Amino acid sequence: TGGVRATFEARGYTAWDPTSPAFILDNPNGTILCIPTVFCSWKGEALDKKTPLLRSLDALSAQAVRVLRLFGSTAARVGATAGPEQEYFLIDKNFYYARPDLLNTGRTLFGARPAKTQEMDDHYFGSIPERVLACMLETENELYKMGVPVKTRHNEVSPSQYEIAPLFEQANVATDHNMVIMETLKRVADRYGLHALLHEKPFAGVNGSGKHVNWSMCDDQGNNLLSPGDTPHANGQFLVFLVAVIRAVARHGDLLRVAVAHAGNDHRLGANEAPPAIISIFLGDMLEDLVDQIEKGTVTSAKKGGQLTIGASVLPVFRRDPGDRNRTSPFAFTGNKFEFRACGSAQSISGPIVVLNTIVAESLDYLATELERVVANGGDVDREVQSLLQKVVKESRHVVFSGDNYSEAWHAEAERRGLPNRRTTVDSLADFVTPKSIELFGKYRVFNERELRSRYEIFLESYWKTIAIEAQSMLQLAARSILPAALRYQAEVADSVAKLKAAGVSPPKLQLRLLDELVAAIEELQANHDVLAEIMAAWDDDDDMAHARHSRDVVVPAMNDLRAVGDKLETLVASDLWPLPTYQEMLFIK
Repeated sequence: TGGVRATFEARGYTAWDPTSPAFILDNPNGTILCIPTVFCSWKGEALDKKTPLLRSLDALSAQAVRVLRLFGSTAARVGATAGPEQEYFLIDKNFYYARPDLLNTGRTLFGARPAKTQEMDDHYFGSIPERVLACMLETENELYKMGVPVKTRHNEVSPSQYEIAPLFEQANVATDHNMVIMETLKRVADRYGLHALLHEKPFAGVNGSGKHVNWSMCDDQGNNLLSPGDTPHANGQFLVFLVAVIRAVARHGDLLRVAVAHAGNDHRLGANEAPPAIISIFLGDMLEDLVDQIEKGTVTSAKKGGQLTIGASVLPVFRRDPGDRNRTSPFAFTGNKFEFRACGSAQSISGPIVVLNTIVAESLDYLATELERVVANGGDVDREVQSLLQKVVKESRHVVFSGDNYSEAWHAEAERRGLPNRRTTVDSLADFVTPKSIELFGKYRVFNERELRSRYEIFLESYWKTIAIEAQSMLQLAARSILPAALRYQAEVADSVAKLKAAGVSPPKLQLRLLDELVAAIEELQANHDVLAEIMAAWDDDDDMAHARHSRDVVVPAMNDLRAVGDKLETLVASDLWPLPTYQEMLFIK
C-alpha cells in the first residue's frame, strides 16, 4: 500500500462500480459472477486503480461541460472514451515451461539473436498461422460472451507477435475490458498449446509490445468533442478542446511520461520501435496549419484531403485524409482522437487515462474561467476565444513536432525547446510527487498527497524488485543451465583434441580456436556471474530511490555483461547440449 496503511491496519471497503457492467466468466467447474469493484481504505484513500479513474472522469466532465455551456450546448455530462490496442506474443507453451526466465520474469534474460528475425517483414504482412488464428477466434468468442466488443486481429511486426483491439467505449469500461482481454488471452492460449506473453520486451533484438491508447472526449448527446467536422477552421468549440489538449501536454508532459514508467517499458521507449521518452504532439498537416493560423491571429481556412487515385481502372478513387500519420510520435492526433503510443503492453491503461483526464480538465478549467469572465463583463466571446487561443498556442506550441521522433536531431531540438527527456523510470518517477503534481491532482480531487506519495513508493519498489528478481533468475540460469552445458561441450571438444594428438595428428586450428574460445567464454561467464552475485549479496536496506538508482546504474549493467557472454556461449555450444529453447525455436515454430 505504499505506507497508506500500517501492517496491523486491515480494514478496507469494496463497492460495485455501476458504470461498468458485471459479467459471467465460464469455468470448467461452473460460472463466476464478476463485478467491477473499487477498493478503498478505512480512512477513504483509494487502494485501487479504478477509484482515481472515476474521480478523473468527474473532473474532466465538470470542466468540459463549463466550456460547452459557453457554446450553447445543453449537454450535462462529458466522458472520456478509449480504445486500447493490445499487442502480445504467442509461443508454444512447451518452450515457455522450458524457460525459467520466462516463467519468473516474463522475458528472456538470455538468448542469442537468430540469423533472421523481422528483417523481411514477412510475418507482419503474412497470413495468420492456423493454430494462432484458431486461438484468436476462440478468444474473441469468449470475450463476446463477457460483453467485450473486440474488433481487430492481425499479425504485428515481430515473429509470433499479434494484436487485438476493441471498439471504442467509455474509458472506465474500456479499462476493465482491457484487463479482461489480457486474462482471456492467457486462458485461451493454453487450450491451444500456446502461451501469451504480455511483457513489453520478451525477446531482445526484436520489436517489443506496446499498448496504444486511443483517447477522446464525448458528450452525453453523442458528440465527439475532438471531431474537426467539415469546417474545423470555423468550429470554435473544436478549436478550444484541441488547444486545451495541446496546452495540457505542454504543461504536464512529465506526468504523461510517469504514467508509462516501469521497468518493462524501459526496454522499449526510445528504442526505435516505440516513441522516445520525450513527450510531444503530432497534429498532422490540417491541424498544424490551423494552429499556425491561430498563432498568427486569424483562422480562415482548413486544408482538405482531396482524392487519391491508385492508377488501376478496377480500383475506386479513395478519399484521402487531410494529414498523414506519424508512427514515431508518442501522442498523435488520428482523425477524431489522440493516440498515446508510449503505454506498455502489460500495464493497466487506468494510469495513462487518469493523467490525461486530469491534465485536460485543468486546461479546460483555465479556458472556461477566462471565457466566463468575459461573459460576466458583457464582452464578445468569439473575439475573446480567438485572442485566448492565440495566447495559449504561443505558450504551448513548443510541444508540437511533426518530424522523426527517433532522430538525434529531434533530441537536440527537444532540449532546446525545454521539453523533458526522462530516459528511464528512475528519471521519471520523482515528477509524480512534485509540488506541481500534488497541487494539480489535489485540486481536482483525483489523488490527495498521501495517495500520490504511496503510489510513488509502490512504483519505486516495484521497479527495483522487478530488476532484483531478474538478476537472481539470471544467476540461477547461468550457474545451473548455461555453465554445465558449456562445460560439457568444452569437455567434448577437449577430448576430441586430445584424441587427435594421441593418434599423432595435429588438431586443426579451427578446433583449437574453438577450444580457446570456449575456455575464455566460460571463464568470463563465471567472472561476470560472480560480479553480479556480489552486487546482489551486498544489497542494503537503503531507501527505495537509492535501491532504484542502484538497480539502474549497477545491477542492470552487470546483468547486461552476464547476458552478453551467455549469448556468446549459445553460439559456440552444440545445439544438442544447449539447455534452453532458442529464439529460432520460440519465434518461428508455430
